[in-house]
Amino acid sequence: MIKTIMGCVREYKKASLLTPFFVSLEVIVECILPLLIADLINNIQDGCGIGTIVKYGIILVILAFVSLTFGVLSGDYCATASCGFAKNLRHDLFYKIQDFSFSNVDKFSSSSLVTRMTTDVNNIQMAYMMIIRIAVRCPFMLIFAFIMSIRLGGKLSLIFAVVIPLLGFGLFKIIGVVRPVFVRVFKKYDKLNESVQENIKGMRVVKSFVREKYETDKFNAAAKEVCDDFTTAEKLIALNHPLMQLSIYIIMILISFFCSKIVISTNAAKLGIGTLSGMLTYSIQILMSLMMVSMIFVMITMSIESASRISEVLNEESSIKNPDSPVKDIPNGEIIFDNVSYRYDGCSSYALNDVTFRIPSGMTIGIIGGTGSSKTTLVSLISRLYDVTKGRVLVGGTDVRQYDLETLRNEVAVVLQKNVLFSGTIKENLRWGDPNASDAEIQRVCRLAMADEFINRFPNGYDTYIEQGGTNVSGGQKQRLCIARALLKKPKILILDDSTSAVDTRTDALLRKAFREEIPNTTKLIIAQRISSVQDCDAIFVMDSGRIESIGTHEQLLQKSIIYREVYESQIKGGSLNA
Repeated sequence: MIKTIMGCVREYKKASLLTPFFVSLEVIVECILPLLIADLINNIQDGCGIGTIVKYGIILVILAFVSLTFGVLSGDYCATASCGFAKNLRHDLFYKIQDFSFSNVDKFSSSSLVTRMTTDVNNIQMAYMMIIRIAVRCPFMLIFAFIMSIRLGGKLSLIFAVVIPLLGFGLFKIIGVVRPVFVRVFKKYDKLNESVQENIKGMRVVKSFVREKYETDKFNAAAKEVCDDFTTAEKLIALNHPLMQLSIYIIMILISFFCSKIVISTNAAKLGIGTLSGMLTYSIQILMSLMMVSMIFVMITMSIESASRISEVLNEESSIKNPDSPVKDIPNGEIIFDNVSYRYDGCSSYALNDVTFRIPSGMTIGIIGGTGSSKTTLVSLISRLYDVTKGRVLVGGTDVRQYDLETLRNEVAVVLQKNVLFSGTIKENLRWGDPNASDAEIQRVCRLAMADEFINRFPNGYDTYIEQGGTNVSGGQKQRLCIARALLKKPKILILDDSTSAVDTRTDALLRKAFREEIPNTTKLIIAQRISSVQDCDAIFVMDSGRIESIGTHEQLLQKSIIYREVYESQIKGGSLNA
């Protein structure tokens, strides 16, 4: 885990090493100052002249500025190292997630991945900042302050040896109780983010069903669980301060008692007032260092769980990888399923069972079936969004697992059920299909997708800004833009996964006509719920419970497929074929 996380330091190693270096120098200077002040006080007590006082004053001012310089440099390098480290963590996480297959994303869930990239990274950034600066400063301060106290007070320094172990035991006891709370709270963070994510995505549904109170109560319950756990942790951590104050007062009382006794009994012959002052200063330095050590351990306790969660993502291997010698040329859009079965991770039953068929290049295939019949699963295997559990999927005569992933997915354009547009102009969204597409090419695919008619009505035309998620365009407009984006890839295979459900039947018919005339060599797979969307296809697959129940033309299926005939008759009675 540590090796994985520290691999993200990279170009910030220099800043990470210079930070503790300058912190160490700062600590050394800070520990020298009380010793010089004690000598100055003792000299004044002995009746030294103004020259001695000025000399000590100049040395103290110089050392103070030196300490300040070291402190500024350590702070600057620390900020550079910790912020750069966090930047690399986010970069590596995002890059890794981009490489994930759908199975990997399903394993973690999107809400958990968001938490890991935000809250967990922030925790690690804070812990790293404390480790390279404060975690170096505190032990050094403890060691040097203790050495100086021995040099200054001799046996009196044994007071620290008695109180410090008791304080350390108390602090570590608190940490031991707090850690399980922090481990538990991150899982609840995931649930909290999931609640927010679901609510924002389904805002229209929430409002249409007047479920605001239900969603608010659900969020409040999740937020309260997080709040309760953090309250418990903070209450325990808050014991650090009174425990520290108690230790400081005990040490100050003991030092004051013994030092005063020695000063009075020996008339300051063995122990001067400056030594008493120095011992008190060192006691505060030692105890404050211990308190900071306890806070570091609390932060590290939080960050260990965060580091573990981030390491899980960084160490996760994508279930779909490029072969060692990938094929980078797809000759045509022929599709063959050879005894294909597929089962989702964690499921005991197969979503697809022994599916076999062949689609010649350039054909238009309709796919119809009830909800849960695995239509989307079927087409997801073609572009390797998932890999088959059994059997083979071949495109252009070659197993898809032998192709270069980028090559395969560039030649297989998929318009999924959930159409997604990104914030930016229409042109910027469309150029996801081809970053180098000219304006003329963009306009051509928009005419094919029947999108130009509404784009031209916008005041800014193709420069119209699309809000995040495409909230400022209708469902049908969003679908047509997504189809245009897919066409811009000039694919050998075009998959439309129920992607015309929000357009009227006239536009649907015009889209199919444009596909036949403009891209005759592209293999087209059209998943639809409406018979009218697939009835003029070269062949229609009827799916039922993960199997292909029948294959044929519209007329053939009316004769031999009970499922197809029932759907057809129900839609005729409902009027959807002529809507």
